[in-house]
Amino acid sequence: MTYYTETAPQHTMGWFSRTEAWLDARGKGAWIAAMVLSFVFFWPVGLALLAYMIWSKKMFKSSCRTNRKSCGFGGRTRSSGNTAFDAYKEETLRRLQDEQEAFEAFLERLREAKDKAEFDRFMDERAQKRDVPETVDA
Repeated sequence: MTYYTETAPQHTMGWFSRTEAWLDARGKGAWIAAMVLSFVFFWPVGLALLAYMIWSKKMFKSSCRTNRKSCGFGGRTRSSGNTAFDAYKEETLRRLQDEQEAFEAFLERLREAKDKAEFDRFMDERAQKRDVPETVDA
């Protein structure tokens, strides 16, 4: 079974895709710095970069959504000083992470079942077409 990957190998990416991936790896600050520098040196490029950032939603993307460890999900969280609350928070986060993994597994099984049903329907239609003899009216 093959899986779709979001990033292409480096040798097949063009200069724009490589630059975009490089800026994405460095975060929102790199995008803002690139935009400001492009406004300083050649304002039409800065304007185009700003339009691209807004259009692609890079400007408003939450860093917690893309990097859960920086927001406390999946990694060690900072202590609040209250051990009972910290234990409750850790248990709740672990339970939510388990539920998310179970839901993602469920969605994967659902996709596989849908694909199998679609393939079975295709094979049945193909078998029916093959079994029906073609008649030629003269």
